Amino acid sequence: MIKAKSKTHKLSSRSSDDPCFLTASEIEAFFETFAALNPTPKGELQYTNAFTLLVAVILSAQATDAAVNKATRALFAMADTPQKMLALSPKELEEYIKTIGLFRSKAKHILACSAQLIERHNGCVPSDRTALEKLAGVGRKTANVVLNNIFHQPTIAVDTHLFRVANRTGLAKGTTPLEVELALEKRIPQKWKVRAHHWLILHGRYICQARKPKCAICPVQALCKFPDKVM
Repeated sequence: MIKAKSKTHKLSSRSSDDPCFLTASEIEAFFETFAALNPTPKGELQYTNAFTLLVAVILSAQATDAAVNKATRALFAMADTPQKMLALSPKELEEYIKTIGLFRSKAKHILACSAQLIERHNGCVPSDRTALEKLAGVGRKTANVVLNNIFHQPTIAVDTHLFRVANRTGLAKGTTPLEVELALEKRIPQKWKVRAHHWLILHGRYICQARKPKCAICPVQALCKFPDKVM
């Protein structure tokens, strides 16, 4: 998990004319390539509605999507609304998610979040970032995922994979997730923004991996500014 180093977030002082950055035309080609290969990218967390996505993203902190999906398959069959979730005791909920890291604290957040959704939003997941971030267990990244997937807003949730891809390729530079997010919002053309989140995460997960990036089969390696390509 990448943590912000301070509460002040300044964008990189380097100019986008810096050779370490992709140019505007290269960014266009970058996303045109992804769009041609995967026109409708989707995240890998399994969910049935806005509430189950919210719960899945809360559970995904410091856990893989595969691990979350394995745990939530049975959970969501029993509790796919805030009301049904609150019908579970803390111990019952923990039993469903015990294979996921930090499951006890996550169970507390999920139950508190469910209660807040009922009390504040009539049991519905809000489409407003500020409202989302006031819910238990919900930070900026979680809010961005929900806003993008459910409400189709052009938000970009910067996880470890996306942070690496943005910096490594020269798409955007930053030392914190928020710096990278703000830089991406500035540099990615509007028409790509809704899908950019998924393309970049999937690219980082399967191609632009941390230790051994698969540069030889990377569809955008000719555009990428990474100086240590593994060919």
